[in-house]
Amino acid sequence: MTKNKLLALFTPAVLVVALDQFTKWQIRSTPELQNKTIIEGWLEFYFIKNDGMAMGIDILPTWLISVIAIIATTGIVIYLLRSISEAKTGYLIFMGLIIGGALGNISDRLFMGYVYGYGGVLEGHVVDFIHFSLRINDWAVFPYIFNVADIAISTSIISLLVFGKFLLPEHHKEEEENEETGDQAETITKPLPVPDTEEGKKSES
Repeated sequence: MTKNKLLALFTPAVLVVALDQFTKWQIRSTPELQNKTIIEGWLEFYFIKNDGMAMGIDILPTWLISVIAIIATTGIVIYLLRSISEAKTGYLIFMGLIIGGALGNISDRLFMGYVYGYGGVLEGHVVDFIHFSLRINDWAVFPYIFNVADIAISTSIISLLVFGKFLLPEHHKEEEENEETGDQAETITKPLPVPDTEEGKKSES
């Protein structure tokens, strides 16, 4: 059983890293793809190198973002390995996609500085190239440029939020049930107020 669960966790991670790095390599090495319309008015490839966080957020230096990403991913993997016996297969698959997406972008941060010759370890910029170009008048519906790793992370997080009731490990459900049971017990044992009547006054005395 544990072997199957490990496969459920790490197979999606490996597939995401492979697909992410392959598509990034294709964009880097194929100039005609670096600024190409795929679906007119909807989707295009637009090659950029992102030195900040997701969605172009740039509030921390690149090396610090890299360190935070590595620590966070390591923490998630350790937690999953320790709780894998309680985890459901669907949950592990989605968490594997998140790990794969994180590793895909971490790989860029580790190696892209060397590939392009502008920095060393932890100073690499993440390759982004997928752009939803849909606009309503002058308003860009989704102005961010992203990659396959970002898709894996985002869809997994959304899926876990929507279907968490069916996917979360058993111990999470037990904690929720215990909280509900505790609330019900507290309600049952809570003394009822004595009515403000003659009989109520007698019972109080």
